[in-house]
Amino acid sequence: MTDTLRSRTAALRDILERQFQTHTGQLIELTAYSREPGHGGHDPDTLRALMETARQGIADSAGALRRMSEGTYGCCESCGGEIPVARLEIRPSARYCVPCQERQHR
Repeated sequence: MTDTLRSRTAALRDILERQFQTHTGQLIELTAYSREPGHGGHDPDTLRALMETARQGIADSAGALRRMSEGTYGCCESCGGEIPVARLEIRPSARYCVPCQERQHR
């Protein structure tokens, strides 16, 4: 981990913890809607998609927090290279550097 990333880690951890809490709150709310007769005004398919998005957000932020505690945060899971701090500031849960992320989408 570079000195720049080390100095930004506390701020990134705060962001990830807030994202985790936000997604968890969304999932709780959406789960409650899914149990209501009218699904809280949501179309059932839309509600399922929103719930999946919240679940993915929880998994992404939890994974990044786990990597922080393991000391592997900021390392690309594909090539092992360093993920630039600027990328992590935009997407704190990033698991891949930009070139490897682009290869993942192909």
